[in-house]
Amino acid sequence: MRLVSIASGSSGNCIYVGSDNSHILVDAGISNKRIEQGLNEIGVKGSEINGIVITHEHSDHTKGLGVLARKYGVPIYSTRETLEEIASMKSLGQYPTELFHPIQPDVDFEIGDLKLKPFSIDHDAANPVAYRIQCGKKSVAVATDMGHYDQYIIDHLQGLDALLLESNHDVNMLQTGPYPYYLKRRILGDHGHLSNENAGRLLNYILHDNIKKILLGHLSKENNYEELAYETVKLEINQGDNPFHASDFSIAVAKRDQMSEIIAL
Repeated sequence: MRLVSIASGSSGNCIYVGSDNSHILVDAGISNKRIEQGLNEIGVKGSEINGIVITHEHSDHTKGLGVLARKYGVPIYSTRETLEEIASMKSLGQYPTELFHPIQPDVDFEIGDLKLKPFSIDHDAANPVAYRIQCGKKSVAVATDMGHYDQYIIDHLQGLDALLLESNHDVNMLQTGPYPYYLKRRILGDHGHLSNENAGRLLNYILHDNIKKILLGHLSKENNYEELAYETVKLEINQGDNPFHASDFSIAVAKRDQMSEIIAL
């Protein structure tokens, strides 16, 4: 099983998850050209993608969806409400209806030998979800665009081998930055984005001895820095009520314009 961030950030998100036999994308929020270039770098062709699972309809998660899906006839999976929003977005073009596959939160489905569990997240979208993906005994999750976390989220992120987790903003940078007040309130609200501090606090609930890799993703270009996200999350882990130190784990920041390492499980 492999996990690779092709792009992750407030300007575009696309994550590859695959096995020897099955290949999927979580979101397609960058150009199709960049998606295919990224896939080629890990030895996968666009025509080999078995499905695209969409977390929600915002453009930084769907920008390249139309071109890729139509070019190769790739099935698109998301909640019915999200698919309805996507179908109405003129910028993405028209889709053959047979490409749409509605799914439900907390109802497992399979794409090849990958077993997916979508779970609800709180974000200002139609019916957004994050995804936990399993192949054999290995499991990963992609969890971004969460205004907050609760026990439900914690439960769905237990026992992972690798995780891409949102670490969107530094609260002080956001509060003193140039964004208008309404946008600051949106990002900081319960249906906005997870801060660096909250990403670290959430990790304290789900860390365990066998987690191999943690990627911090969906960083804001205006309200965060890679080093700041990395150090803040590490500090929260070190100060948290758990037996671990941040140095016990491999933690890295997923970049908006570069691919991550290939996380092989």
